[in-house]
Amino acid sequence: MSERNRKTEMLAKVLLFSGCNRKELNHIASLATEVDVPEGKVLAKEGAPGREFYVILDGKATVSIGGRQVAMLGPSDFFGEMALLDQGPRVATVTAETPMEVAVLDPREFATLVEEHPGVARKILRVLAQRLRESEHAPTH
Repeated sequence: MSERNRKTEMLAKVLLFSGCNRKELNHIASLATEVDVPEGKVLAKEGAPGREFYVILDGKATVSIGGRQVAMLGPSDFFGEMALLDQGPRVATVTAETPMEVAVLDPREFATLVEEHPGVARKILRVLAQRLRESEHAPTH
C-alpha cells in the first residue's frame, strides 16, 4: 500500500472526516503531512502562537491548561484549530504521552480544508462548541 493510500485509510477512521468520500479523503491526505512524534514532545504550548492543526492518527497526548491536565486525546482526536481560526495563542499545552503519528496541516492547508470541505468545517465548529460548553462547566481551581 502506498504511503498516501495508508494515510487516506487512517484519515477515513477519523470522526472529523467521517462524511468525506474517497476523493475528498485523498485530497485531505494530499494536504496533510504525516509526522512521527516521540513520547514527551510538546506539540502545542499554552500561550504560544499556533501555526498547525493536528489530527492524531495513532498514540495518545495529554492536554493541560495552567499546568493541570484537563483531557487525554487519542486516535481520531484533533487539536490546534482554534489558533488557526482566530490567529490567537494556544489555549492549552498538548504533550505526547506515547509515541504518536499525527497528520499536520499548516494555515494555508487548513484554510483549503475548511473552504473545500464544508462538512469538515461544520464538524470542527461542533467540536469547538462542545469544548466551549465543557470549559464553562469545568472547575476553576
